[in-house]
Amino acid sequence: MTFSMKRVNAIFIKDWKDLQRNSYILFTAAIPLFFAAWLGRIGADSAILASYPVNLALVIAGAFIQAAMVAEEKEKNTLRGLLLSPANTLEILVGKSALSAVMTIVIITGSILLSGYRVPSLPVFAVSILLGLIIYLAIGTILGLLSRTVMESSIIGMPVLVVFGMASMVKTTIENEVLVKVIDYLPSEQLNHIWVRLGEGEGLSAVSGNMAVLLLWAAASFFATMLIYRKNSMDYS
Repeated sequence: MTFSMKRVNAIFIKDWKDLQRNSYILFTAAIPLFFAAWLGRIGADSAILASYPVNLALVIAGAFIQAAMVAEEKEKNTLRGLLLSPANTLEILVGKSALSAVMTIVIITGSILLSGYRVPSLPVFAVSILLGLIIYLAIGTILGLLSRTVMESSIIGMPVLVVFGMASMVKTTIENEVLVKVIDYLPSEQLNHIWVRLGEGEGLSAVSGNMAVLLLWAAASFFATMLIYRKNSMDYS
């Protein structure tokens, strides 16, 4: 199976043109920036709170927007043409994720600058962001493939926003230790653990376990995306 960057680029350019006409996605993408600007204004001193816009950017730009873009293809019935095109599975998945990935990185960078968050250990931080990006883009693709319309993707994506984007806040109100332990294994919580420990001056060895959990999440979400994508391909064949 050959991989063609020309096909990936063609999908990316098509998504970019569609995005420019979609005010809903552009407004949604700006939410982490507004929140980061607010945190920067009040001067958040908590490491978890200061990094919250970064996690929110991953959830909203990575998963929410990705879901909306994939669902829009289904709603306009253009996904069928994409699935039946010469592009292979990997080219389509990379192409459909490329714009969301670029937007997420831009929004994360903007959130860091606006909130005044001090990035600890840039190389390890970058690797954690990459793993988080893979996880949330895969989750967003799954939500989009399971939705029939953009509105439906927003509805089924809301629990994802609550569970993955606000887990740290929700966890403080939960008394059940088992449920708290489960929440601790969510990607957002693993990322928080990594960033807090790095901020305390600890190195890669201290966060290797968290990285391993993120790697498992990335592998599981990627394979789940492949399975659901292939099911959609067979439905259209």
